[in-house]
Amino acid sequence: MIPQISAIMGPCAGGAVYSPAITDFIFMTRETSYMFVTGPDVIKTVTHEEVTKQELGGAMTHNEKSGVAHFVAPDDADCLAMIRELLSFLPANNLEDPPRKATSDPATRRDESLNALVPDQAQKPYDIKDVIHSVADDGYFFEVHEHFAKNMVVGFARLAGRPVGMVANQPAYLAGVLDINASVKGARFVRFCDAFNIPLITFEDVPGFLPGTQQEFGGIIKHGAKLLFAFAEATVPKITVITRKAYGGAYCVMASKHIRTDANFAWPTAEVAVMGPEGAVNIVYKREIDKAPESEREELRNEKIEEFRERFANPFVAAERGYVDAVIEPAETRTRIITALRALENKKDTNPRKKHGNIPL
Repeated sequence: MIPQISAIMGPCAGGAVYSPAITDFIFMTRETSYMFVTGPDVIKTVTHEEVTKQELGGAMTHNEKSGVAHFVAPDDADCLAMIRELLSFLPANNLEDPPRKATSDPATRRDESLNALVPDQAQKPYDIKDVIHSVADDGYFFEVHEHFAKNMVVGFARLAGRPVGMVANQPAYLAGVLDINASVKGARFVRFCDAFNIPLITFEDVPGFLPGTQQEFGGIIKHGAKLLFAFAEATVPKITVITRKAYGGAYCVMASKHIRTDANFAWPTAEVAVMGPEGAVNIVYKREIDKAPESEREELRNEKIEEFRERFANPFVAAERGYVDAVIEPAETRTRIITALRALENKKDTNPRKKHGNIPL
């Protein structure tokens, strides 16, 4: 019904930790706060591990490793200032719209630097926060969960004075891949925004889900499904911009048209496909390549990769099929998103009547 915020400014241990755990956002102060269910002395007795209070449950432990906390502040005064800043984006309750703020930043502002932001080489990284700062009013972005699962970026910004939730893959960290932590981080933020009428803007550059036994044994299927569930269930205005890679199941999960996203745009650098050209050719043309003389296989493989890249490593096939509403010039991203948001101003969408959804926990 209302946004709930916890500030941990000192010790919090035992059953007391579950009071902040069920609130929406947790702030902690560096060096002076800690949270844990069982303290260092009990742990030493039971498991013979030696650990300090800060190592076990300090501000950076919970901001960086566990993901339990969302913000870290240098001291109490800064913590309270950060809480005030967060509240400026939030409505008082779930029946109100978020508070709007006057801005002198024109909705039609272009940013030519975005046209050259994505590198020519598909493997080269860039910082997705540059896109977010460029699009947001006055370049201001209030990041949430900054230190946890850095391959996913979430936080609040304003567009034409209206608060929005930003969700983005971060190509500058682990190539923006979706893993367990990134999926859970994104899902929690998406569900919060949906609960309090905050529109969702998604910037997508995702090569897929992180492969490996550690991820599979850890339940990447279940945890990845949380992000899918959250985006599909959300009824607030949803707008997605594909900046580069949009591969496979990860493309579908990141607020694609297939799960009720209202407006999907793509930059000319976007690649919407089941997988990258190299992986696709190794599967689709495997027999053909294996039948070729050994001396010609590499040349044939490279030829097929180029052919695949030319056919599918662009957004126009997806646009032809209606998966993308428009291929846009990167410089006009801000204008196109604000225009779409205005069109969705009075959006009304409902989910089927039920007691509650059973999110894959």
